[in-house]
Amino acid sequence: MSSLHSPIVCNLPRITIVGAGRVGSTLAQRIAEKNLADVVLLDIIPGMPQGLALDLMEARGIELHNRQIIGTNNYVDTSGSVIVVITAGIPRKPGMSRDDLLKTNAKIVVEAAKNAIAHSPHAILIVVTNPLDVMTYLAWQATGLSRSRVMGMAGVLDSARLETFIALELGVLPADVKAMVLGSHGDLMVPLPRYATVNGIPVTELLDTATIERLATRTRNGGAEIVELMQTGGAFFAPASATSVMVESILLNQSRLLPVAAYLQGEYGLADLVIGVPCRLGCSGIESILELPLSEEETAALKVSAASVRQNIDLAQEILAGNTL
Repeated sequence: MSSLHSPIVCNLPRITIVGAGRVGSTLAQRIAEKNLADVVLLDIIPGMPQGLALDLMEARGIELHNRQIIGTNNYVDTSGSVIVVITAGIPRKPGMSRDDLLKTNAKIVVEAAKNAIAHSPHAILIVVTNPLDVMTYLAWQATGLSRSRVMGMAGVLDSARLETFIALELGVLPADVKAMVLGSHGDLMVPLPRYATVNGIPVTELLDTATIERLATRTRNGGAEIVELMQTGGAFFAPASATSVMVESILLNQSRLLPVAAYLQGEYGLADLVIGVPCRLGCSGIESILELPLSEEETAALKVSAASVRQNIDLAQEILAGNTL
């Protein structure tokens, strides 16, 4: 059979996920099955990412997509990625706070970020490893990328948790609930009930103050609640879904307004730290940061959250410099 056209090489977008644990492998599944991009799944454990990739590839015909999934232990195979997602690091265990993860995960994330960007210098970096805000700051600092190209996944997940709890409380469809959570990804996050709605109706009109505070508290402890229930690990389905929303907004240039851990340079009166704020995400990464008008109480809570992040950034830098055990 003769060909009427010259062969055409199609360059499909490639996304690298560093860390093939539960979050990373579930994210690979989300991205492939949404038909967003080809995926490179990287991990230091020999055979593990290769096996997961093969398992995902064998499901392609059933899930009706043709995306390539590659498993590897070598950063060379990640070259040319448009987005790199870092999920690598030790997971939380019962009784362990996100900050307890600091010492081990700081070194893992810095090394992963440097290696990934060395092979994909034009990539956008999304950090998922905890403690999220500090790890995102370290990745930004280690790579020297512009702040628009380095971000952390936290607020999308935290907001989704608050939306879930509101929906359960009211018995409404979760998709009809919209909420916004700012601040650090941890006990000091700042839910904003004033900006939460059910089909445009403010939640403050539907729930009393005590109930709203109870749901906000559950949101702050959302990750820990799952860790305590599971005993052998933490959440991964919702974190993977939250990350895939960010990936999709960037790849498809949707310019969605999402709460993202971003490096601030004076926004909200904060500078030289990473914390969750509303951002527009498009093909260039963080296109802009929206400064919401906050009440005095909300502003104070955000400053407390930021102070905690700043303290942990300083501690992480001391650890990396070898000045602390």
